[in-house]
Amino acid sequence: MEIQFLGTSSGTPTRSRNMTAIAVRNSGAKHWSLVDCAEGTQHRLQRAGLSPVSLGAIFITHLHGDHCYGLPGLLATAGMLKRSEPLAIVGPAPLRPMIDCIMAATQLELPYSLAWVAIEDLAHAEVLPDLRVRATRLSHRIDCWAYSFTELAVERRLDTDKLRAGGVASGPAWGEIQQGRSVTLPDGRDVHAADYLAPPRKARKVIVGGDNDSPALLADEARDADVLVHEATYTEEIRQKVGPGPQHSSAAMVAGFAQEAGVPNLVLTHFSPRYQDRPGNGSLSLEDIENEARAHYQGRLALARDLDRYELGKDGVLRLAGE
Repeated sequence: MEIQFLGTSSGTPTRSRNMTAIAVRNSGAKHWSLVDCAEGTQHRLQRAGLSPVSLGAIFITHLHGDHCYGLPGLLATAGMLKRSEPLAIVGPAPLRPMIDCIMAATQLELPYSLAWVAIEDLAHAEVLPDLRVRATRLSHRIDCWAYSFTELAVERRLDTDKLRAGGVASGPAWGEIQQGRSVTLPDGRDVHAADYLAPPRKARKVIVGGDNDSPALLADEARDADVLVHEATYTEEIRQKVGPGPQHSSAAMVAGFAQEAGVPNLVLTHFSPRYQDRPGNGSLSLEDIENEARAHYQGRLALARDLDRYELGKDGVLRLAGE
């Protein structure tokens, strides 16, 4: 599975960071999915080589502008690029009338249909052909959600030792068995695929959270998750100074939760613009967020940067692409 960050700043963009948008794709899939769509996301899509034509679905966590103001423009661009396939959109209930209003006011007509999926129906909907998607309500100033993406199909390896011991010679039959199909051997024996396939590996699972001041709300989903992507808008000291009003998490809060939940890979994002990319002149920096998180979490930790692309291997290890 792949996760690419298209924007990692909160509230407003900085010179190096756009606001929130994250691309998710299953390994080898032609289509991709988008979680949130801030203003300016289209520029990041161009740099990432992601086309709105191959976009499989859009998932909006909540309706604050730094998470959704880029959506109308993206829908319009997809139409100008001659997209014809329906596009699924999942989000809080007010999202649909918001888009309908903008389309009516601007006389925007799309050459493709929008397939709206209510969050409460998501558990029973098949939005993506290769990933099961679930939503978890979070705690923020307005309705906000996290989305969990889990592989639907997990390949099984051939038990080659058992095949050889059973007198099944290497050849086309092995390929059929690998695909889960039983075969009849030249000697007339029926070979059942299930008898010669090793137990499947664990299905990979990624959680992408929206804004949230209570990471523990994700405890049930996190039990079998390989990756948690979560906002860490502040360090704890700054969160205390700002007060509870914004309803965001600190690095310490998220890292402590991920450690307790046993999530092996944690990616922090949605950083306040007050944190500079590099330390200097006594100013706050992302190093402060990283140091605070590492003090509470012993797993694999990353702080997202715009256009970073991560690959979650079949071994459950999250790696920065190219490393």
